[in-house]
Amino acid sequence: MIDQGWLSATEIASAYAVRALSPVELVQALIDRISEHDRSLHSFITVDEEGSLDAARQADKAIAAGRRLSPLHGIPFAVKDIIDVAGQPTSCNSHVRAGHSAQRDAPVIARLRAAGAILLGKTAMHEFAIGGPAYDVPFPPSRNPWNPAHHAGGSSSGSGAALAAGLVPLALGTDTAGSIRNPASMCGVVGLKPTYGLVPRSGVFPLSFTLDHVGPMARTVTDAALMLDALAGPGAGDPGGLPVGAGSYCVDLERGAKGLRIGFVRHFHETDLVASPVVASALNDMVRVLRLEGAQVIDIELPELIRFAAAQRVIFHSESWAIHGKWLRERPADYSSISRRKLLPGAFLSAGDYVHAQQCRSGLIDAVNAAFHDVDVLLTVSSLEPACRIDDEAEFLRTYARQARSPFNLTGHPAIALMCGLSPGGLPLSAQLVGRPRDEVTLLRAARAYERATVWHNTRPPLNLGSVHEKVRT
Repeated sequence: MIDQGWLSATEIASAYAVRALSPVELVQALIDRISEHDRSLHSFITVDEEGSLDAARQADKAIAAGRRLSPLHGIPFAVKDIIDVAGQPTSCNSHVRAGHSAQRDAPVIARLRAAGAILLGKTAMHEFAIGGPAYDVPFPPSRNPWNPAHHAGGSSSGSGAALAAGLVPLALGTDTAGSIRNPASMCGVVGLKPTYGLVPRSGVFPLSFTLDHVGPMARTVTDAALMLDALAGPGAGDPGGLPVGAGSYCVDLERGAKGLRIGFVRHFHETDLVASPVVASALNDMVRVLRLEGAQVIDIELPELIRFAAAQRVIFHSESWAIHGKWLRERPADYSSISRRKLLPGAFLSAGDYVHAQQCRSGLIDAVNAAFHDVDVLLTVSSLEPACRIDDEAEFLRTYARQARSPFNLTGHPAIALMCGLSPGGLPLSAQLVGRPRDEVTLLRAARAYERATVWHNTRPPLNLGSVHEKVRT
């Protein structure tokens, strides 16, 4: 019998349809699994046992009566604790938010509930989506299910860890400089940053108005596409919201790679920053697989990573200081030390710095758009190295910035991270595919073509967690 924790949303829906599984059975099995494994992983900060079981009973009755709301009806999901859920705290894993309680569901939560999905609980994160693994925050850092001595990425670390450990089939994350795709890369799952504005951000605590995105995380590309179907569309009062065309993002998922033109941005990991040999080898093997599947893969050049980073850094620091500056002046001790270090540079930037960075951003958007005249999808490195140990702060700070995800927060192009190998130490390796603005259909098609041709999405961590003990710092 298959462990219910590893079922995809698509498989769960099929099991519901033939009454081989019920939402109540699944939710209870996941609650039990969280109780067994999450004491070592710390992926969840709260589990709503009563609420999720009640929603499961309602879903069971509706599905049995033929009132299926969507392919996600009765499917459990988890949400990063930066997103509002009515009646629950949105802690952002910070003492600054002590006593907060959300008045209403964020639109992304309301949309998943309207699709019949079941909220299982809220997941751990880096403080305000900017910190790192820290012990001077309300909740301990998540650990990587592939090796709990290593970190789980960030800042949507709990969502990535919960998916990789089989604790939940779907999750929500946020992404300002790669924070959906980083934990997806570190934990070997799928993380999709949609086109800027495609998914509403209202009800999500902001970090950078220009760079913030909300998106789905899952164990398969198909499940991420199903989530996007439910999430996409402008939200009331959401600045920059994009209208959605007719049809499903799943429409071309099984079309395959034949005929796709893929631009390999090789210089990101060969000259701009040099990736570890195992990462470079995995990317080359991904190119080989895509060519065997019928795609045309050509080398293509974008502006250097340092140019993206310079503009992104000024915009990020300026906007995050606008959000946090008052609190940092009035109550700095309520922030973790790593968050203070990351936020304080914004105090020293001028309006002129910010305007110049936005002008540079416009030119970089044009440069990436121009690349799509010749190709349908870009292939780039995601992280240049596997996850390091969680207790090695210096190595974490060194490797965390060694990535090629943040350029596409700056430009707003949709991007997806998915597993493409394992390191000699048994940690996931991942790649990134990038699409044209609002062309998630083609992006998801390319990702699914690679996923279907490989075994990585069915590869599971060992989950030998019984001997892992939390290291307490004072």
